[in-house]
Amino acid sequence: ASCVQYRLIIRDVNTLQILQLYTCLDQIQYIEWSSDSLFILCAMYKRGIVQVWSLEQPDWHCKIDEGSAGLVASCWSPDGRHILNTTEFHLRITVWSLCTKSVSYIKYPKACQQGIAFTKDGRYMAVAERRDCKDFISLFVCNDWQLLRHFDTETQDLFGIEWAPNGCVLAVWDTCLEYKMLLYSLDGRLLATYRAYEWSLGIKSIAWSPSSQFLAIGSYDEKVRILNHVTWKKITEFEHPATIVNAKTIVYKEVEKPPSVETERLSFPPPRALASSLFSTQSKYDISQVPISFQYIKPVADRANPKMGIGMLAFSPDNCFLATKNDNIPNAVWIWDIQKLKLYVVLEQLGAIQSFQWDPRQPRLAMCTGNSKVYLWSPAGCVSVQVPMEGDFQIVSLCWHPSGDSMALLSKDNFCMCYLEREEV
Repeated sequence: ASCVQYRLIIRDVNTLQILQLYTCLDQIQYIEWSSDSLFILCAMYKRGIVQVWSLEQPDWHCKIDEGSAGLVASCWSPDGRHILNTTEFHLRITVWSLCTKSVSYIKYPKACQQGIAFTKDGRYMAVAERRDCKDFISLFVCNDWQLLRHFDTETQDLFGIEWAPNGCVLAVWDTCLEYKMLLYSLDGRLLATYRAYEWSLGIKSIAWSPSSQFLAIGSYDEKVRILNHVTWKKITEFEHPATIVNAKTIVYKEVEKPPSVETERLSFPPPRALASSLFSTQSKYDISQVPISFQYIKPVADRANPKMGIGMLAFSPDNCFLATKNDNIPNAVWIWDIQKLKLYVVLEQLGAIQSFQWDPRQPRLAMCTGNSKVYLWSPAGCVSVQVPMEGDFQIVSLCWHPSGDSMALLSKDNFCMCYLEREEV
């Protein structure tokens, strides 16, 4: 699904043929599929409206109007039959049922980066709340929206919540001014508190491993700390230094090579496919000699949201690798071996890393740096792929297909599909 202003376009993934065209009431600001892919919601925050479209019955339509309460966020519940709308000023969350047209309200949701979290099996929902200048968490059962538990958290200013993939533990972390990670059980018991240091900027990003055995915490001090699921104590920390001295670490460096064209193939004017490759600089990876130093950026001290610390981290789906990015070294991606708990490989790019994402089926990482190339790493090696498009196609983010056979590459105005050939086993 993709949207252009007020139009929603549904395409077939393999052929990109348009299957459905829907027209919304206003410019679409957010779209989301239901879990079973039968419905899609389009949120128009400026108008306070959500429209829902059905793929099976194109004539069926549904419009949810929050009226004067306004709308700042909208999402599906895991069953794909309820929509949760957050009103302006975070006064409440409204739960709309598509089946019964009934409405439930959840009061005092907290305005924070990640205030709603569902367990992976879709049974429970945690909501961060703020009332009387204190932080609370309410746990709801998703099938009937009954309140299961309500407890206060030991946070100054709660910043985010996230369930472990097995749905047994809820991670709650505090504002970056206060280094505090709290782990709660389903019945609201505090299992553990973790603090790495005090009186300095704290947690910037977190990631659960797919097996729920590890919790990785990225901090502003340029380190990732790994907690284990038995004692919730730190088992190791990964540093991101500007110079790598360990000879066992492989460092791939992206280098540009001028386009090579055989003179026999040249004709004038050149064919379109050749013309685009003629003028685009290609790149490849070289293995660097250790020790090697990376371009290191010192953050501006008097600005908000300093570009420092671990801004992105993600585990591979098989639990074997962790990819991280230190914002002080914007051009490098670090890949850690989780079985041996040590640095495996570093990829040094020519541009700053905009986004990276693991293939959902295997340990293969795709990255983009705001140019017209997509970069792929797997334990076998890494490759730089030029997108064969006319004009300037700058990839700012990417998104894998759940099968791992293709991915969507997004620029500011366009998107294109990249299909990967599956190796025959």
